[in-house]
Formats: sequence, structure tokens, C-alpha cells
Amino acid sequence: MSMEQDNKSSLEGTKFSVLDLVPVAEGATHQQSMAKSLELAQHVEQLGFGRFWISEHHNMDTLVSSATPILIGYIAQGTQSIRVGSGGVMLPNHAPLVVAEQFGTLETLYPGRIDLGLGRAPGTDQLTAKALRRDRPETVHDFPRDIGELQTFFSLDNKNAAVRAIPGEGLDIPIYLLGSSTFSAQLAGLKGLPYAFASHFAPTHLHDALSLYHQNFQPSKQSATPYTIACVNVIAAETDENAKFLATSLQQLALGIIRNTRKPLPPPVKSMDGLWHELEQTQIQKMMHYSFVGSKETVQKQLESFVEATRVDEVMVVSHIHNHKDRLRSYEILSEIF
Repeated sequence: MSMEQDNKSSLEGTKFSVLDLVPVAEGATHQQSMAKSLELAQHVEQLGFGRFWISEHHNMDTLVSSATPILIGYIAQGTQSIRVGSGGVMLPNHAPLVVAEQFGTLETLYPGRIDLGLGRAPGTDQLTAKALRRDRPETVHDFPRDIGELQTFFSLDNKNAAVRAIPGEGLDIPIYLLGSSTFSAQLAGLKGLPYAFASHFAPTHLHDALSLYHQNFQPSKQSATPYTIACVNVIAAETDENAKFLATSLQQLALGIIRNTRKPLPPPVKSMDGLWHELEQTQIQKMMHYSFVGSKETVQKQLESFVEATRVDEVMVVSHIHNHKDRLRSYEILSEIF
């Protein structure tokens, strides 16, 4: 066995997938941003990535993923085999019946390719969340209840009910629970659903959430065994120096989140010195703890350590890179690792 094959062995069996927020790069239109996401999906499909998820966000100049099911259909229509889904749909923003109908329609159009990832955060600010939800108050009991209602609409047992999801009823649409804390981890375990953790921006509770998920897992019709996904930032380039340069776009984006001055994804800069204060730098570095930046060799070592520490079944990658060609190249380098 060669040294390169030996280095890959610790990632053997780990699946790799993509999370896309449909970012708007500075200087690009919304239409161009969506077209680039489709090009990215086609690119990673050819590279062998297993799935391509789009996350729901609202009222952000930086992202145009608000109409998530429409974009999922756009991506699915433009690809052939890669699974396409939500990472996720923020269920409190929607009636479960509407979600069942939308994803039932997608699964009917693209059979065997649609995933439904569900989150309980608003995916936006509180004022916008109120506009989305109207006057519906949310309690800690709503999310588990809404998931159960959604599962009922997908079930054949609902065929004699007064309210049915058509299309949707009887279709095999896998549900994934998403989270950035321990709440959804425990819930996913109790419901016997796969679990995805948002460690790309909320690293603090990753290990506790994974542990709690496994401790509480109960087999279900969908999943006989636990299944875990961790999302991380990856920015790969030919050299460590160039990758770190490209990563300053992500750092500037994070700075905008902290300052609540969100703007389209800016081009990279030679140095962040003078752009952020020491406290902001510390906060961003903590937020982006699971960001793997560097050459192929550097990123491979970082990913190996991450998978060994977490034992996740799947690594989902998001890459905020301003230049589209550099973003495509980053995924090419990543595919060479796995």
C-alpha cells in the first residue's frame, strides 16, 4: 500500500456532501448567484459527492436561499443523480401540510433523490420571523409535534384522513433533523432519525450533541441505526498561503454577522488586520473553529483528525469563497482526499 493510500484510510467509509447557502458574491446578481449554485451542484455531482443541500435563510443581502423548495427543484432539474434537499427547511416558519405537499411534489418529479432536513431556528431575525409566522407563537412543544404531523402526512395510514398531502402521501422522503444545540440531538435520537449538526458556525455543543443523540437513539421505520452528519467549513487551494488568503472572505462575512452589517460576500484581502478588533477576531475564530483551510495535505490531516474525534458518518462541507472558479477548485481538491 502506498503512503497516499494509507493516509486516506482513516476517512474510508466517510461520506462527503455539500451545503450551499446560495451566497451572493460582491458584484454578482441574484440570478447569477443561483446559476453558480447550479453549476456547483453539477460540478460536485461529477466529483462524487453524495448530496447537495440548500439552507433556508430570509432577509439577508448575503444569501438568496429563501424559497428553498423552488431552488431544490432548480438544482434537481439540472443534475442527474446527486441527492438534493434542504439543510434545512425551518419548520416553525411553515405549516407541516405545505412542507409535505412541496416535498411530495419534488419527490414525485425527482424520485429517489429528495431529502428533507428540518431545523427549528427561524433562519432570520426575529422581526422577519414574525412576518413569516404571522401571529403564531412558538413553544418548545411545537417542533416535535410539527415533525409528527409531517410524518403523518407522508404516511399511507393517513389515506382516510380528512386532510391529506397530495402528492406526498406514501412517498419515501427521508427526514433529517438539524441542530446547533443538544435539543434536536436528543429529539432525533428519540424519533430514530438521522441527525446533522451545524458545527460550521456553532461548534460549542458538537460532541455533547453527538453523544446525546447516540444515547437516546431508538430504531424507527426510517432508520434502524444512528446516522450522524457534521457540517464544516472547507477552503482548499494549491497552497496553505493561498487558502488562508481565500478564507478572509469568510472571515469578513462572519464579521458582518457579528456587527449586523451583512453585505454580499466580499473579495479576499491580504490581511484582516485593521478590519477587526481583537475581541471580534477571537469571537470569529471560536465561531469558525471547525474551518479546515489549506492545501490538500493540510485539509486532509484536519479532516482525518475531525472524523477520528467525532466518528460521524458523513461530513457536509460549505465553502464561502468569493471567486467561483476558486470555489469549484476547492471541491476538486477535497474530492481528491476522499
